[in-house]
Amino acid sequence: MQDSQKLWLIRTLFVGMSVLCGCMTHVSEQTSESGHSAVDEPQAASGRRRFFSAVSSSAAATQKASDSASQQVAQNSPDDLFLFQPAKFPTGNWQPARLQYSDEWIDVDKEKIHAWYCPVDPEQRRACLLYCHGNAGNISYLAAYLAALQKAKIAVLAFDYRGYGKSEGKPSKDGILRDASAARTRFATLAGVTEDEIVLMGRSLGGAVAVQLASQKQSRGLILESTFASYSETAAFHFPKLAWLVPKDKLNSVETIQAYHGPLLQSHGDADRVIPYEFGQKLFRAANEPKKFVTIPRGDHNDPQSGEYFLAFSRFIDELP
Repeated sequence: MQDSQKLWLIRTLFVGMSVLCGCMTHVSEQTSESGHSAVDEPQAASGRRRFFSAVSSSAAATQKASDSASQQVAQNSPDDLFLFQPAKFPTGNWQPARLQYSDEWIDVDKEKIHAWYCPVDPEQRRACLLYCHGNAGNISYLAAYLAALQKAKIAVLAFDYRGYGKSEGKPSKDGILRDASAARTRFATLAGVTEDEIVLMGRSLGGAVAVQLASQKQSRGLILESTFASYSETAAFHFPKLAWLVPKDKLNSVETIQAYHGPLLQSHGDADRVIPYEFGQKLFRAANEPKKFVTIPRGDHNDPQSGEYFLAFSRFIDELP
């Protein structure tokens, strides 16, 4: 299917989902004080009038949004819209507590990429870690975690992909990989180390980014949390009838990771409903030694890591070459 046909199909899906979500919102707003929805009232005709009124008003309200979505499809490859869910930085005078950091702005493709550099005294530093976050998030979500890493004497640079947080531009596969590569280069300069001395860490989508980086240039270590083997496989799991929209080589980590030869620590929840546990295991099997896999019992995609994992994490850092 040509990109123009994909564009039309995705625009239709955007409009349809927007109208449906709008209808659900309008109908839910009709909930009575007793807690029963308007569509549960005995007067079925009244419920139908409310529903079709919601359809009409939602269609009008979402037209502007669908036009915006169409513009985004035109500027990005169609399958990128299924992959990326940017989350902007919190508004207002927002600063993380208990975190020593500096704002860094990295020029990539005429866009400015935002990052936090969280330094540690080089004489006490255990490692330098580049953090690649997951989808639908930004570095502000990581403040407490970054503070904990810094307290553990691990220097970190966490960055937002283009279109996420305060970073400019619109996300694409090639674009976010260039962002990550530029972030690693800046980190090496700031920390006074070479790029191959940096540990790469990624969660979910960020894990795929970290794998790509590790395959391009050797790193001191690689840490993956809740990461997919390939994006097309994950898309097929959730949307089997739409998976053909995603190219097979779109962030195919299970093949890319074979080019990495270094220590690997990987974790995955065995109850993950976003990226199934077996997808993480498949990625791990494809990786070279030395490697260690930690299962998070009953862990869903966004559940906290286990005590066993944090012990393995600390040991992994201390045993790095």
